[in-house]
Parts: sequence; C-alpha cells; structure tokens
Amino acid sequence: MDEELLERVARDPRYIRLVRERARFAWTLSAIVVTAFAAFILVIALDKPLLATPVGDLVMSWGIPVGLALIVLAIASIALFTTRANRRFDPVMAEILAEHAQ
Repeated sequence: MDEELLERVARDPRYIRLVRERARFAWTLSAIVVTAFAAFILVIALDKPLLATPVGDLVMSWGIPVGLALIVLAIASIALFTTRANRRFDPVMAEILAEHAQ
C-alpha cells in the first residue's frame, strides 16, 4: 500500500471509530480474562484449602473444574473476538479500503 492511501484511511472517521471500537472490545475481553486468572491465583495464594476441597464424593478437588473453566473462558474470549472481527471489523475495513483505493 502506498503512503497516500494509508494517510487517507487513517484520517477516515469510520476507520478511527473502528480502531477505537476494536481496541475497546479487545481490552474489555482482556480485562475479563486477566481478572479471572488473577482471582484464581489469589485464591491459591490466600486460601489454598478452598480449591483443595473435594467436589462432593469425588476424588477431584474444586481446583480442577475452576482451572478448566479459566481455560474455557480464555478460548471463548478468543472465539468471541475472532467472530466479531470477521463479522463486524473486517467488512468495515474492506469497505473503507475499497472506497479509498479508487
């Protein structure tokens, strides 16, 4: 891409909104995942017996399903961002590029 095209796209109000929306969404998802992981680590550090408590009559402790839930949360946040990027962000960006490439 040439510099002139990049400058025109960077000044486009739709592009500026798109970048802000995408960043806000990414930071929100990141904050949710980081907060969940930090809470898990704090529980391990401050109340280890809580996660070592057995689940009902099973041999498994609560640490295992909570840890798995954190992994699922991380994967779900990636899937959510990818889906939104493919359905919302990419088409808008393609429209902006097509308009400015003319």
